[in-house]
Amino acid sequence: MEFTPIGVIHTPYRELKGTPIQPTAAIGVQGSVELHPQYVRGLKDLEGFSHIILIYCFHEAGESALQVRPYLDQEYRGVFATRIPGRPNPIGLSVVRLKGVEGNRLKILDVDMLDGTPLLDIKPYIPEVDAREDARIGWLTGRVARMRDAVSDGRVI
Repeated sequence: MEFTPIGVIHTPYRELKGTPIQPTAAIGVQGSVELHPQYVRGLKDLEGFSHIILIYCFHEAGESALQVRPYLDQEYRGVFATRIPGRPNPIGLSVVRLKGVEGNRLKILDVDMLDGTPLLDIKPYIPEVDAREDARIGWLTGRVARMRDAVSDGRVI
């Protein structure tokens, strides 16, 4: 299985340390997506959506581990119960606000990824499909509010 990036995500974050760990910790932070020219036709009708899901590669993740110590906890957790970058397949996703489409460039807000992140796909965010009112959040119960201010301490696993 091989993936070819369809573009590059540009953000103000040049190093992992200090980068927000979720879009909710990056409210208002501006970024952009630069789509490779051959994919521009695929942007048709995207501008009608207020939010989009960016699927990307954690290109600075390094090695992975099956048990990791998440940023919001001192206990080791299974990697699949976290969103930490050091994973068997270093794929990330973020829901960001779409502010505009200009040619091959998307203006976005609430960016939580490193500058130069390879973009794998874009999907529209649809609240009626993507949001679940009955969702449980496991070990993050009581900790999720801390995500609004949480930034990376520089580790990837």
